[in-house]
Amino acid sequence: MGRYLNSPAAYMTYEKIAINPYFVDKTTVLEEIILLAENYNNYICITRPRRFGKTVIANMLSAFLMKGQDGERLFRSLSIRTSDIYRQYLNQCQVIHISFNELPRKCTGYEQYIESIENRLISDLIKEYPQIEIDEDDSLWSILFTICVETGEQFVFVLDEWDYVFHQNFMTDNDKKKYLSFL
Repeated sequence: MGRYLNSPAAYMTYEKIAINPYFVDKTTVLEEIILLAENYNNYICITRPRRFGKTVIANMLSAFLMKGQDGERLFRSLSIRTSDIYRQYLNQCQVIHISFNELPRKCTGYEQYIESIENRLISDLIKEYPQIEIDEDDSLWSILFTICVETGEQFVFVLDEWDYVFHQNFMTDNDKKKYLSFL
């Protein structure tokens, strides 16, 4: 478990929400999202106005799918428990959950912002896959590809607050284009 790879942060955040007395069980949306992904919809974007629960869904999806957590304890009393996908997907995926609203300390530019994210993720991958020779100078995408080829594992990316950086003073129009390409 690392900062982004199978991070316990999303699990703990969703767990706090799920034990709230005013919690509304929306776990059936997991089945819809997973079925979309199974049908080769590799990119799923959930758009809603502010304060409509996008972050809750992102945390729920990560908590449900990610390896290294005991999702049974959290999800066994929720609606998803009756779904055919429950046992098939519960804690079975390598999940990379990134909330893009976390800026590095003293961040002054786009390159510094992206480099910080990539460095943290590469560090997570090196810790998780010590048996694989990873060259830290390779691109992140090359490293992920190498891991997929050597282990057969694929990654689920859950990206939250992806547009946060667009509102930072240091972002130029060219930076915004590079960022969209990065995503």
